[in-house]
Amino acid sequence: MTSLAELIQIFQSGALSHDAFFAQIDRALATDPTNCTRLREVLDETQTKDPLPDDVYAEVVKHIERFAATEVQFGDETRVQVAPPPVARAAVPASAGETNGSSDTLGARGEGLAASGERVKGIGDTLNGRFVLEECLGVGGMGTVYKALDLRKLEAADRKPYIAIKVLNVQFRGQPTSLIALQREARKAQTLAHRNIVTVHDFDRDGPVVYITMEYLSGSPLSRMLREPGFAGVPYDKALPIIAGMGNALAYAHERGFVHCDFKPANVFLTDSGEVKVIDFGIARALRRPDDESEATIFDPATLGGITPAYASPEMFEHREPDPRDDVYALGCVTYELLTGRHPFNRVSALQARGEKRQPERPKDLTSRQWRTLKAALSFDRQTRTASVEHFLDGMGANAPARRMPAAQAVNTAHAGSGAVLARKRSRTALAAGAGTCVVVIAVGTAVWYGYRGGQTGADTARDRQPVSDVAAAGASSSASTSSTGIVVPRAAPSPADLPRVLASLPCSALSASVQGSSVSVRGYVGEHDGLAHLRNALAGMTGAGVADANLDVRSVGENECDVVKAFAPFWVSTHQAASIAWGTSIRTKARNGQLTEGSPLVLDLTTPGYDTYVSVDYYVLDGSVVHLVPSRREKDNQAPPNYSATIGGMGEWVIAKPLGSEMIVLVATPAPLFDTLRPETEPRAAYLAAVDARLKAIAAKYGEGRIAVDFAPITTRPAAH
Repeated sequence: MTSLAELIQIFQSGALSHDAFFAQIDRALATDPTNCTRLREVLDETQTKDPLPDDVYAEVVKHIERFAATEVQFGDETRVQVAPPPVARAAVPASAGETNGSSDTLGARGEGLAASGERVKGIGDTLNGRFVLEECLGVGGMGTVYKALDLRKLEAADRKPYIAIKVLNVQFRGQPTSLIALQREARKAQTLAHRNIVTVHDFDRDGPVVYITMEYLSGSPLSRMLREPGFAGVPYDKALPIIAGMGNALAYAHERGFVHCDFKPANVFLTDSGEVKVIDFGIARALRRPDDESEATIFDPATLGGITPAYASPEMFEHREPDPRDDVYALGCVTYELLTGRHPFNRVSALQARGEKRQPERPKDLTSRQWRTLKAALSFDRQTRTASVEHFLDGMGANAPARRMPAAQAVNTAHAGSGAVLARKRSRTALAAGAGTCVVVIAVGTAVWYGYRGGQTGADTARDRQPVSDVAAAGASSSASTSSTGIVVPRAAPSPADLPRVLASLPCSALSASVQGSSVSVRGYVGEHDGLAHLRNALAGMTGAGVADANLDVRSVGENECDVVKAFAPFWVSTHQAASIAWGTSIRTKARNGQLTEGSPLVLDLTTPGYDTYVSVDYYVLDGSVVHLVPSRREKDNQAPPNYSATIGGMGEWVIAKPLGSEMIVLVATPAPLFDTLRPETEPRAAYLAAVDARLKAIAAKYGEGRIAVDFAPITTRPAAH
């Protein structure tokens, strides 16, 4: 019977149809399913020399794994069938080149299981009793990516129980240094925190099986769009946001000393929400020489087949040191294919194209400058190739902010499909004080809602909906004390325009007001000591402005939170004005009304404003310190697209612990990074607020105060019930 390698050659020559190709594979597997392990090894080896298209390769893997799921090994253990048996298929007549009666099965040569006797992990298997592999999402130079159900998240009724897992292929796992290389990969990938890069967060092993956990997102690889029948390219304006997303990811990595080394359409992921993500930095290598000599041995893509010939630069075949210009060549190939629907050199390797003196044809609709840039990126010589990704983006016109804004629309119109990658697994961190440990405490006190949202008595409700004139009469005695505190209340002919100034003068407050006719609605935060009385007195002074009715939706904050509220109040007020560009920015706890018990996880839902932002989430602790949740060592990626919603803390990173009391979490979204480097995990509140004040003033001066979005999330904790 024809071997797998020979069958692939026949298929690639066009002498075998797609259906006949897979029918022969299924025939061989049905004849002897115990050869699944060996077939997978042969497939991996063949893919490095004469690669199949990514979608065909992934389909072959699925066929092998479907049969592997029903494989019975010769041992004493009882195995549970984890997938239905394969559907019977019609036999395909032997090809003319076959020898009748041969006992060899497809590519197996009678070798059966791998020497180790290990079973290939595939669909239906469970890793470490936790991750159930449900669907094959794609393949890469190191292994296969699966959609996996996280049983712990399912047990916790998490809304998003799925993650993505990359299981290393047998060939890679067989290398003595594979685990070290994988560990290094995870560590390096954690430093690449960018909105256009999918970050590898952790790795683990289940016996001989080594795997990486990643965030799962819905979408499809760029390769799927490029391989669609009849695909003839994307118009320049539609392609530009995709080009910018790819380039931004690579440029960011290059700035930090990393080269991707295997950039190709299958490693560009287009999410259903319109984001461009570069994946599989798994074989990226540091440009800088490591300080630790033990780091000198690194995973070399050339030794384990971790490159794709159609997109690899000539220098990679020559085993030269990685260089950002290797990625420039690959980016040029992908860009050309995106614009035209075809590879610039008909998918042959750079070495072959150079030997045959091939030249790419000029795509239509490109300006002279754009064509010069693209052609230079495709140069077979590093010295004449475009010097950097930044130069490439500039030359292609992809660096203008105005041109980047419609990226989500462009991606959504340029592709369709679902199903790909990516998942986070973070370490569980108990935020508690302990001897010899960093003090990171989650503690909160009781907060009270006033107005219409509960937490108030019937008398309070009636009072809050009284005409302002009645409130003024009822609170005449407190009005005198109010004036002694220095609160400014208009005395003569006030107007509705005075209301923001009046509210801003109240101590320990962040209040937003709207006026409709003779009714005023106020929402926000006031101090728990006399804050509500001060607000009512201030509104009572507005009766001369024609305000007859007041609707209050305010929450009290503890005295220890007043400095935080004061620092961010102007931006909170600006954010929560109906006409604000930042309208809709919010942060909330999963727990009802922010009520949390000791030992429970802190999980936060946040929504960003309608423009690109850098997100900061800080936890202001009862002891006068501040803990930085985002960005932090665990959450480096803090870039967000417009109107982005996310949940943080869902993996149990932060746990409520003593002491318990009233505290505050603050979301700040800015058009530029709040700080250029990571802050310490925890630091004194006063020093941090001073630093934040200086940065917010600088950002406001450059971008406008209205571009700084702020929201508060007061929380309350109490002892766990026993």
